[in-house]
Amino acid sequence: MATANFSLQTKDRKRLIKDRLVRWIVSFGGLSVLASLIFIFVYLAYVTFPLFSDAKVSWSQGIELSIDKPIVYSVVDDHGTRAAFVTSDGEVVEQSLVSGQQTIRQLPISISMLKTVNNDQLLIVDSDQRLALVQPKFKWQSEKGQSDLELELPGRADWMPTHGSVISLVTATSNAYGTAFAMVDSSGLVHLIWQPTSSDTLDSSDSKTVQTISTLAPLDSADEILLTPDAQTVYVRSGNELAVINRGAEHLVVRELVDLTVVDNAKVTGLKLLSGAHSLLVEYDNQQVWQWFDVVKQDARHLTAIRSFNFDAPLTALLPENLTKGFITVLADGSLQSNYTTSERVVFTSSLPSKNPVSVSALSYNNQYALVLSGGMTYLGHIDNPHPEISLSALFGKVWYESYPEPEFVWQTTAASDEFEGKYSLVPIAFGTIKAAMFAMLFAVPIAVLGAIYTAYFMSSSMRKVVKPTIELMEALPTVIIGFLAGLWFAPIVETHLPAVLLLLLTLPTICLLAGVVWYILPRQYTSKLPSGLHPFTLIPVIIVAMYLAMTYSTDMEVLFFNGDARVFLAQHGIDFDQRNALVVGFAMGFAVIPTIFTIAEDAIFSVPKHLSDGSLALGATQWQTLVYVVLLTASPGIFSAVMMGLGRAVGETMIVLMATGNTPILDWNIFEGMRTLSATMAVELPESEVGSSHYRLLFLIALILFSFTFVVNSLAEWVRQRLREKYSAL
Repeated sequence: MATANFSLQTKDRKRLIKDRLVRWIVSFGGLSVLASLIFIFVYLAYVTFPLFSDAKVSWSQGIELSIDKPIVYSVVDDHGTRAAFVTSDGEVVEQSLVSGQQTIRQLPISISMLKTVNNDQLLIVDSDQRLALVQPKFKWQSEKGQSDLELELPGRADWMPTHGSVISLVTATSNAYGTAFAMVDSSGLVHLIWQPTSSDTLDSSDSKTVQTISTLAPLDSADEILLTPDAQTVYVRSGNELAVINRGAEHLVVRELVDLTVVDNAKVTGLKLLSGAHSLLVEYDNQQVWQWFDVVKQDARHLTAIRSFNFDAPLTALLPENLTKGFITVLADGSLQSNYTTSERVVFTSSLPSKNPVSVSALSYNNQYALVLSGGMTYLGHIDNPHPEISLSALFGKVWYESYPEPEFVWQTTAASDEFEGKYSLVPIAFGTIKAAMFAMLFAVPIAVLGAIYTAYFMSSSMRKVVKPTIELMEALPTVIIGFLAGLWFAPIVETHLPAVLLLLLTLPTICLLAGVVWYILPRQYTSKLPSGLHPFTLIPVIIVAMYLAMTYSTDMEVLFFNGDARVFLAQHGIDFDQRNALVVGFAMGFAVIPTIFTIAEDAIFSVPKHLSDGSLALGATQWQTLVYVVLLTASPGIFSAVMMGLGRAVGETMIVLMATGNTPILDWNIFEGMRTLSATMAVELPESEVGSSHYRLLFLIALILFSFTFVVNSLAEWVRQRLREKYSAL
């Protein structure tokens, strides 16, 4: 007996060890899955977080600058190591921002006027009233380990004569096609002088031929003049009046006169061109800056006030940023403030290290360094501002972009021009995700759930053993193949036989119901010969015949119902049609989602205890009553979970929507138009995005949104499933 007890204790000890080992393994596996989910969430949030972090400005110690003459031009290099200043008499002062060493040289030109144009170019007017434009730039000298200023003086052919005109105001610009000067003379004439470069093949005349075109300024006087970089538009301001003058083939054309008054008694103090030159930044004496740009109204462009920016102190200087739609202001209270136009946000505000008034300010071309001259000292600010265009309002609100007629939700991340502004509204692609999922679920849920009900409750066991594995195998089909077939094979069929497809969507369910009615009224001696559970075979010929007739007579139906052309008929009624549209996506994605919903729902219905249905039937309930009031109620938690799992699959689907739609981010519920989804956007744009850029981090934000949505949906589904399970567990 003692030996037997020892043997039982040994077995119990082994069993206990095995139980603990399995418990640890299962617990470790569960915790590993949970840790993986947490890690994914944390990593996505880590990459996304810098989008919403504040910009930072750090100031260096001041360096003394010995200049006692008015400074008309200032520039700082992209490394923050060198600065240069040009005085009104042509003295060029270079300063090391590291050591403070200065070098001074004089321009060998008899100067009448010097002026900064386009933020970084220097306009020269000599004593003979000739004009020249130079581009000072820093060039890295590897042997010195520093940048030196290169200021190439204009040659004889680069000077533009004014032919005796007395210059009142002048500005200039240059591009790949030539150099242009715009000026207002003492008689009130506006002149545009254009000299094409030798590479300008669009001009059939001599490439060095200078063209001068003029018009009379429609203003009594002129306070300011601006010229766009493409030399196509001249702005002349007099007080609060602005003349917009376009360049024509042989003369200048006054397009419109604009009253810049937006607030009573507010006077305009200055104009600046925003990067890209599609917008004007207008300064007012009430501590406001307004953005104006052209808006098409009644088939004509009109300069329109778009948005305002308020400041707590008067403006000392306004510096438009390069290659972005932001600007930096130096305020009289000793602070530096950055604003971004489209996101309408204050990016940063930084106190200047000196309390003295700022006399000179400059911004490096890469927008990373700001230079101010205050109290005879130069101060360099390092700006860490990688994502100024991102804000919650820009991501989820309507934004009025340049050249757009009104505020819109726009997702457009790339273009051919360097002046392009990325448009990062997540609303169109989130809407596309919802649209694709909705049409897929409209197609998949009825078929999958009703099919699961019939398979689990009515179908014979022998037939169920064939049907259920077959549908489960559908889930193994690669979605890229489904998307490929949907885009290249099914979409053209839908386009060619559009009336038949629309008719089948409406009539096929009705035909199936009518077939059921006919089967019901047939004599029992015929219907009883078909084994129970094999009734679907009677519907297959009906469906095939209905589809054949619809496809065969599609053209006749098109003539009868759509005046011969369904697409033209839709267009006449304001409905656009794309070959790859939401209808195609609904069919294709529904085909991929059906196995998921069917499998889970069928298992839930089939797992309902047999004694529940037997008891209901024994009490006199019919099969339908038993199904509706007993089986489906008991299986409702599983059916709900199946639908939620299908929704998660539809929301996260990538390849089908990528290949079966036009991938156009539009906001339209039209079933005949396509869409772009969050997942497809990630798949298409992630390979071409620059690591660390706003675009790159936004794609990770999209991944975080999808991840969070799936987590919330699954958690909600589990909560509802548990509630339903508790509610109907007493059955």
